Amino acid sequence: MSSRTGSQSLTLLGELKTKLPLAQIAAPIAALIVLSVGFQLICGSFFTIDNLKSVVEAAAVPAILAAAISFVVIMGSIDLSLEGIMAATSMIVALLVANGVNGNDYGIMGLLIALAAGLGFGLFNAVLNAVLKMPSLIVTLGTWFIGLGIAALLFPARVPQINDPFILDLARFRIFDISLVVYIALAVIAVSELILNFTTFGRMIYAIGGDEGLLLASGLRVRRFKVIAFAICGLLAGMCGVLLSAQLSTGNANIGSGLLFPAISAAVLGGTVLTGGRGGAVQSALGAVILEVLNNGLIQIGAGPYTRNIISGAVIVVAVAAGGWHRRRKMRVVK
Repeated sequence: MSSRTGSQSLTLLGELKTKLPLAQIAAPIAALIVLSVGFQLICGSFFTIDNLKSVVEAAAVPAILAAAISFVVIMGSIDLSLEGIMAATSMIVALLVANGVNGNDYGIMGLLIALAAGLGFGLFNAVLNAVLKMPSLIVTLGTWFIGLGIAALLFPARVPQINDPFILDLARFRIFDISLVVYIALAVIAVSELILNFTTFGRMIYAIGGDEGLLLASGLRVRRFKVIAFAICGLLAGMCGVLLSAQLSTGNANIGSGLLFPAISAAVLGGTVLTGGRGGAVQSALGAVILEVLNNGLIQIGAGPYTRNIISGAVIVVAVAAGGWHRRRKMRVVK
């Protein structure tokens, strides 16, 4: 490794280490405030306690998903397997804990096996992408369908009703009248942000997204960091499958349907850049909250589902255009 190249890589890592998360989340927080105040002025009922609790609880699992995918997106890759992972882990946990279709009652062990399955999917993606050098888009698209297929094969003749009190309490137990799922989401997002900002692994993830070629030329081993990023994403997706199953009290092969692209949209809306090198777990989670506030507010003012889709899509496009304008002016090529 030449001294010049090594110096460049260390400079890159240093610049990424000193990013200011508070400055980066200012825009999504401002957008959240403007949307909330706007809906309150229009309908007059947005800031009620019940409605705010509804927004927070509805945004909890999408926020975890947005934080999960941030680990992969920040390094310039993508993970499309989230829905498949959630489907498989939902069926695994439902059939291993006490349920209405078989005699299994493995309790916490069943939960751990489901989470391990999510981790396994993530490691599978990582091996294909980081070790075998296959494009993350194709790899995770394939894993998405593998997960859905496994979930469909596991699905019994009737819906498996979950009877395990520990799993059910994940959704039923409330603190200050707010579901435990919300507190789990806050903990996951906080830990994810700490990992990204205050660990060597986190700094390397940003560096990989910023200029992976420079890191390779410097002799740094990036493969293991990419493996860990995909593994974390898979583990958190598996957690979301378990939490959704707890909320529905059933296992469902379609439990994650429709959550993948909102998670990606939330990450982008919060400022996590698809080309890599910028973003964060808190930013992406705020994007998920923004989308939920937008959806909730539009429902309150009487907008239909198609209108909500159009407006949500327009908001995402405008947010991406505004947030990346200064960077695009420097780009010579856009793919």
